[in-house]
Amino acid sequence: MKFFKHSLVSLFLLLTSISCDENDFLKEKPLDFYSPENSMETAAHFQTSVNYLYNRVRFTLWNMNADSRFALLYATDFAFCANSYYVPGKLNDYTNVMVPTFAVPLDVWNNCYIIITNANVILNRLELSQSVTESDKKTIRGEALFFRAFAYRFLANLYGGVPLVLQEVSEPRRDYVRATRDEVYLQVKKDLEEAETLLADIDKVKDGKISKQVVEHLLSEVYICLNLFDEAIQTAGKVIDYPAMGLMNARFGSRLDEEGDVYSDLFRLDNQNRSSGNKESLWVLQHDYLNPGSSNHNMPWALLPTYWNIQISEDDGSGKIVKTTAFMGMTDWKGGHSQAWMQPTNYFFNELWDRGSENDMRNSKYNIIRDLQIDNPQSPAFGKWFVKDGYYKQADSIRQWFPLITKIARIGNLPEEYYDKDANGEPKMTPFGEHLVTTAASLTIKDEYMFRLAETYLLRAEAYLGKGDQINAAADINIVRARANAEPVQSSEVDIDYILDERLRELYAEELRMLTLCRMGKLVDRNRLYNPATGKTILDYHNLWPIPFSEIERNIFSEISQNPGY
Repeated sequence: MKFFKHSLVSLFLLLTSISCDENDFLKEKPLDFYSPENSMETAAHFQTSVNYLYNRVRFTLWNMNADSRFALLYATDFAFCANSYYVPGKLNDYTNVMVPTFAVPLDVWNNCYIIITNANVILNRLELSQSVTESDKKTIRGEALFFRAFAYRFLANLYGGVPLVLQEVSEPRRDYVRATRDEVYLQVKKDLEEAETLLADIDKVKDGKISKQVVEHLLSEVYICLNLFDEAIQTAGKVIDYPAMGLMNARFGSRLDEEGDVYSDLFRLDNQNRSSGNKESLWVLQHDYLNPGSSNHNMPWALLPTYWNIQISEDDGSGKIVKTTAFMGMTDWKGGHSQAWMQPTNYFFNELWDRGSENDMRNSKYNIIRDLQIDNPQSPAFGKWFVKDGYYKQADSIRQWFPLITKIARIGNLPEEYYDKDANGEPKMTPFGEHLVTTAASLTIKDEYMFRLAETYLLRAEAYLGKGDQINAAADINIVRARANAEPVQSSEVDIDYILDERLRELYAEELRMLTLCRMGKLVDRNRLYNPATGKTILDYHNLWPIPFSEIERNIFSEISQNPGY
């Protein structure tokens, strides 16, 4: 018995001495769930992870909380919040709302760092993989570097200096410090310069994929941020001069046989991608209708007036005043269901277009609808024009009536599922041939540009201006204006505000205007000049957003300083 006891003890000690490395024993080995250890081994695994980065950009711009994603457009010279106009709220009341505890800067901050974090995991794990070919590694690394750079450029434009995290984070950290804004831009520059060497040209990649020319477009902006104007001019020139690129100067695409112009063609259904013949597109965010995994966004709901509930009074011809709705309801040709969450400024609708506006196709009736024919047969005003005949004076000018921007909607060919139907299942129509639609028709439901070549020209013009070369700056601007049939600008007229105006004429409701104005330090000035709501409340220090308070508070082992004024 004594021998038996000693044998058991010896066996136990032997087993523990050879097999009980505590750290190894306690290490979790994922067998029935995904982790970086078992889900980032093959090229297909990494492609899934890269796809998530594409999707996260779409989420940030299309699906993030409405207050947060719309903050990238309004509270600028472009638009104000229409549903908080009479009792100021949201960013109309900029001083009281844009504070470090506001949800919007935290939402945008978090989404950018989610992109950065996942890009870092891809970059780290890619180096460890033995199953991915060198060719695939180049493409995957190039895309991951681009997305990390894209997110840091987003942060630097809005917040200035932010913490730089360039490695996979494997455990919680509370010791971050802010890099300077220039240090962040320098890192973006480094990432993009490497990505440029790794990615294929735009005519060698699928629609929606990041290409060398997409990288160069963004890199030219970052060079401008660093005052590297020669580099910006050269890099933008690579995009402009690439043989597969070119501004669209003739009608094209899915609506070629209908009335319109080439600018309206750029934004009609199925015309955004290079496969449609569009040589101007650089990076197009993809939407796949009826695919539950595909995002879309509700820009028509946000940026079109509530025209469908306008009531007007009119004499019925016998001296009796009859009150009816002006329109039968929401229609496909008017952009669908709208709630006027924000309204473009009077500056955008009117003052911006004074010079040569009668010819500038970006302001044509196909792109900004400034009048509608009253379509309700029950109204004595049936067939008359809402604006020309003065009925607009009976509508609320903040939410019910302002011109309709068509590029944001799927004009005229919404899917049949969105049609309003009668008891027999037949689509309801207006007397003018427009389909009435349901409230579900509030979505864009088409692919959308992130970058296109017209902006590349305007970036190069900005770089020329940075060098003091107004002649070449004007030349690039006039290439964009010539396509729009607008009068050329004289070189003596070109300054940074003119470039901002031209960006607004060309890229309205398309560029993330908040990023542009914060990047240039012009948010405060342009709001004060042109925004009737935000301009009354914005203060000098608001050219940058605040660092979210929660990020400062939890960072207990080091200091993340707040931006001045907050």
